[in-house]
Amino acid sequence: MATRERSMSGTIPSMETAHHALKENTVIVVLGASGDLAKKKTYPALFGLYSMGFLPKDIKIVGYARTKMDDAEYHKRITSYIKTNDDPQTQAKLEEFKALATYVSGGYEDSPSFENLNKNLETIEQGHQTPECNRMFYLALPPTVFIPVAKHLKEQCYSRHGINRIIIEKPFGKDLDSARELLNSVKQYWKEDETFRIDHYLGKEMVKNLLVLRFANVALNAGWDKNSISNVQITFKEPFGTEGRGGYFDEFGIVRDILQNHLMQVLSILTMERPVSFEAEDIRDEKVKVLRAIPPVERSDTLLGQYVAANGKPGYLDDSTVPPNSNCPTYAATTLWINNPRWEGVPFILKAGKALNEAKVEIRIQFKDVTQGIFKDISRNELVMRIQPSEAVYLKLNTKTPGLYTRAIPTEMDLTYKRRFADAKIPEAYESLILDALKGDHSNFVRDDELDVAWKIFTPILHWIDGKSGPGPKPVPYPYGSRGPKELDAFITKYGYKRSQVGYSWPITSVSNL
Repeated sequence: MATRERSMSGTIPSMETAHHALKENTVIVVLGASGDLAKKKTYPALFGLYSMGFLPKDIKIVGYARTKMDDAEYHKRITSYIKTNDDPQTQAKLEEFKALATYVSGGYEDSPSFENLNKNLETIEQGHQTPECNRMFYLALPPTVFIPVAKHLKEQCYSRHGINRIIIEKPFGKDLDSARELLNSVKQYWKEDETFRIDHYLGKEMVKNLLVLRFANVALNAGWDKNSISNVQITFKEPFGTEGRGGYFDEFGIVRDILQNHLMQVLSILTMERPVSFEAEDIRDEKVKVLRAIPPVERSDTLLGQYVAANGKPGYLDDSTVPPNSNCPTYAATTLWINNPRWEGVPFILKAGKALNEAKVEIRIQFKDVTQGIFKDISRNELVMRIQPSEAVYLKLNTKTPGLYTRAIPTEMDLTYKRRFADAKIPEAYESLILDALKGDHSNFVRDDELDVAWKIFTPILHWIDGKSGPGPKPVPYPYGSRGPKELDAFITKYGYKRSQVGYSWPITSVSNL
C-alpha cells in the first residue's frame, strides 16, 4: 500500500484522465506545411513527440500547401529546424519520421483540391487494421483562409468513421466583430469540442505550473489577494525588431500580437478562482468569470511606444515593408483592473515590446509595504515567475545581514529549474499542446466565450490606436536596445510599484560592502 501511495503522490486525477485519446488509426494533416510556422514549430514538435513515443501507433503525417514540391524537398523543408546533434539514435528516428510524412499540394479555396487531399487520406487509411479512421487537421495558416479551409475540410475531408479535430492558430480576428465573424463561421462546420484554438503560451511549462503553484500551496494562496498584493506586472520583452516582417506586424501591432492573447491568458490563470476540478471546462469556466470582471482598457491607463534607430540598429520606420509615417505601436503598457472581491483596486500592468534590451517573459507580483515602526525604507516582498528563458520562481525576502550588524537586506528563495531539475527535459509548448489535442484535453486551449470577452476588453483601445474613434495616438519614441520608453518608470510608479533598494542583484547578493 505504501508503495502505491508513493507512486500516486502529487497526481491530479482529473488531468490524468484520457478524453477520447487518439491512440491508433490517426492521420495528422498539417495545412500550410510549406510555411515558417510549420517548419519552425509544428514539425519539430511532431518529431519531438514521435521520438519520445507520444504519437499514436502507426501515425501518418500529411503536409498540405500551395507550393509544388516532391517528397525530397518536402522532407528537407520540414526537418530544417530539427536538431539531431549528430546523435545516431536521433538521426535514425528522423529517417523514420520522414518515412511516415507525405505531401499533397493544392489550393485553400476550391473543392477539387480538398477532394484530392481526401483521396490521399483514404489511400493511407486503407492500411488500418480496423474501420476506425481518425483525422486531426492543424491549420498553420494565415487567418485570411481559416474560413474556406474549415468549410472544405468539413465538406470534403471529414472522416465518417472516427474522430475529427481541427487546430486553429492565432490571430483569431482583429477586434470583437471580426473575431465573432470568424468564430461563427468556423462553428457552422466544426463543433466546439472538435475545435482547438492554440495560444502557445498555454503550453509553456511555467504557465501550466501556475495552477499547481497557486492551488497546491497554502503558503502562497493565503496572500493571493488585494489585502497583501500592491501591484502585478506581466512583462514580455523581445531584443529584436521586425526584421523585414514589418508589413505583417503593422497590420496587428503589439497589442493584438501579444497583450490581447498571450498576456491575457497568463493573467486569467494568475487571477482565476480555484476550479471545482482540473477538468478542462471547470478551468475554462473560472478563466471566463475573471475576464468578465475586467472593464475595457482606458486610454489613460495606456502607454504606447515605437522604437527608433540606435546602437547601430534601424528604427521601425526604417523597415522598407512598414508604411511611411506609421503610428503602429511596437511597445505597449496597459493597466487592467479586476472588479471582484479578491482583486478590486489591484493594478495589473501588462507590458510588451520589441527591440528591447533583453529577451524575457515574466510575472512580477509585488506585495504591500511591511507595517512601519521597527523598519524604515525596507524593500517590498516580490514573487517573480520567469516564463522564459531559464524558467524560475523566486520570492524576494528581507533578511538580516550576516555578521555583527543588525541590518536588513533583500535576498531570495530561488527555484531555478535548470539547477533544481537539472536532468529534466522541459517540453516545447507546441509539443505539449499537440499532445493535449491528441488526448482531447481542452484545458490549455481557448474557448469561444473566453476569446469573446478578451476582445471586449481590448477592442475600444484598438479602435483608438487604429484611428477608428477619432485621431489615433502617436507612440512615444524609444531607442532600439533600451528598456522601453523613458516614460515607463513614471507610468508604473503611478500604480504603486516601488523599485527594490539600489544594489539588489539576483541571484547573488554581495554583503562585503555592507
